[in-house]
Amino acid sequence: MAIRRGLKYPDNIVLRHVDTRKWFGLLMNIPYAKLGINKSGNVDVLNIKKDNVVIGSFLQDGILPAYHMNKASWVSVLLDGTVPEQDIEFLLNVSFELTKGK
Repeated sequence: MAIRRGLKYPDNIVLRHVDTRKWFGLLMNIPYAKLGINKSGNVDVLNIKKDNVVIGSFLQDGILPAYHMNKASWVSVLLDGTVPEQDIEFLLNVSFELTKGK
């Protein structure tokens, strides 16, 4: 796994596979309002590739259609304590597996 900070957006972090360079995660800090949440301030979110079967088991507050990515294939997970840490870790591992090389 490679972790790289963006040059234009240094607070964003891209999680990539070393061999294929494919993204499996994107960490960003964005305004709640950009997610359609009526709350002031910013929130850290993790965009991850979704498996439609697995994500059905994880439909809960804090897992939203992806911000700034393909909403059919990605979700945004709020990192504000709304989603349990073990769920985030599991979903990140699913994203890693979905995006790795053959």
